[in-house]
Amino acid sequence: MPQSLARLCVHLVFSTKNRNPIITDAVRESLHAYMATVLQNLGCAPVLINSVEDHAHLLFDLSRTVSVSQAVEDVKKSSSKWIKTQAGTFDGFSWQSGYGAFAVSESNVEAVRNYIANQREHHRKKSFQDEYRQFLKRHRIAFDERYVWD
Repeated sequence: MPQSLARLCVHLVFSTKNRNPIITDAVRESLHAYMATVLQNLGCAPVLINSVEDHAHLLFDLSRTVSVSQAVEDVKKSSSKWIKTQAGTFDGFSWQSGYGAFAVSESNVEAVRNYIANQREHHRKKSFQDEYRQFLKRHRIAFDERYVWD
């Protein structure tokens, strides 16, 4: 086959360090736009990015020439550096060291998109930790609580 084609949609979830509730409305939209630009520069098409005070959800199409770990590293490192330059109390900002990356089938993209869009409402009922545990269980990922949180 002379042409390489791929469509891999990824739902990426990661928290602020120690789940500090530091992502404010004042910076939220700019942060999302910045992350989208980082993804675009990697050739990864962003579908939707949203966050609440202590974590972010990114839905994007992974470029066929980029690994998940490279996309995550670039988004987290670049956005962490960027947010530290913003006015406010972001000097000590950092993301948690880990992340969750989940494959999304084409038939589920719209449902995941809606889920990400409604984060504020969703987190009135469920903590980030409970949400993340549910993702891990739904995707049959074995985990040890001692190493999930930082």
